[in-house]
Amino acid sequence: MFNKVFQNLVYQVQKIVRDEFGITDNSGIIIACTDESKIGQEVSIVANFIKNDENSKVIEGFSFEKVFYKGKLEFIVFLNSGSQEYANYLSLISISIKNIKTNYDERFDRNNFIKGILTNNVSIEDIALRSKELHLLNSSCRVVFLIRTNQAKDMYIHEVIQSLFPNNSKDFVVVIDDQNTVLVKELKTGSDAKEIEKTAMIIVDTLTTELMVKSFVGIGSVVDNLLELGQSYNEALIALTVGKIFEKDKSAVNYNSLGIGRLIYQLPVEPCRLFLKEIFKGESLETVDNETAFTILKFFENNLNISEASRQLYVHRNTLVYRLDKIQKLTGLDLRRFDDAIMFKMAMLVNKYIESAEH
Repeated sequence: MFNKVFQNLVYQVQKIVRDEFGITDNSGIIIACTDESKIGQEVSIVANFIKNDENSKVIEGFSFEKVFYKGKLEFIVFLNSGSQEYANYLSLISISIKNIKTNYDERFDRNNFIKGILTNNVSIEDIALRSKELHLLNSSCRVVFLIRTNQAKDMYIHEVIQSLFPNNSKDFVVVIDDQNTVLVKELKTGSDAKEIEKTAMIIVDTLTTELMVKSFVGIGSVVDNLLELGQSYNEALIALTVGKIFEKDKSAVNYNSLGIGRLIYQLPVEPCRLFLKEIFKGESLETVDNETAFTILKFFENNLNISEASRQLYVHRNTLVYRLDKIQKLTGLDLRRFDDAIMFKMAMLVNKYIESAEH
């Protein structure tokens, strides 16, 4: 298909330039020519021209010019004339070839296509059409991993991830920007959340080991068609955002495991402030000192079990009771009661949300 595009260019050039004109690949094999019988033949006289540093040259009455793409020699254009006027034509044609190559890569490169879907830059109609052109299965189970790092510019996160998942026909690594890289992974039948989260941790551990880079991974929902990849990507983005607020200690956060944090994240800030004022009687959660806050955390971790919590805190049972009484005097909430404990837990999460909104 690529050679057909160049042959169409040759036909257009032929209308302006009457002499023989053609395009070779970087080894000198003709891939498009006004004389179609020469396509596939090698232009032997340009062998030395390819090897030397000259970008253009007249050889045996033919003008030749090299076409570079992304710093690499990709094509050579030639014209059966050694005049300066025709040499200028070749320079203009070279620009056209570069533009064709760029447009072709953008259209037919799978990773760019997947990136377009993720960022909603591909229409529904184009998804159906281009997935066939690129031989991509539309109906296949996939999941989006959004990997965020504070990487230096000389670190190639995507290359490390690509080495972990080298199957380019099924798994796609897409660079969004300097800090965000996406892995779209095709899943085996029966893959569950545990296996997906294990994959996320493999990514985190590998980046830590090989590049000494701290990374966080947001995981979207599993989708069964290309059209829904954008949804999975947005969910992975939300997972990272909400995880940063409520799950700071986690390196991988699954959108479908955000729990109450996802609900709180969708609330307006002002009603949340009013809720905290109601709970703390106009006081701030900051009035709870670090020791008491740590006590509450351990108490919750041990399912409101005073004996087990005091054992883990290495304090007497009565000391823990005293600290719980202190909270009750401040808020009116007795954390030994399930309903009050739930209310206080909610207040802690809401306070984290407000702090993140203010920063």
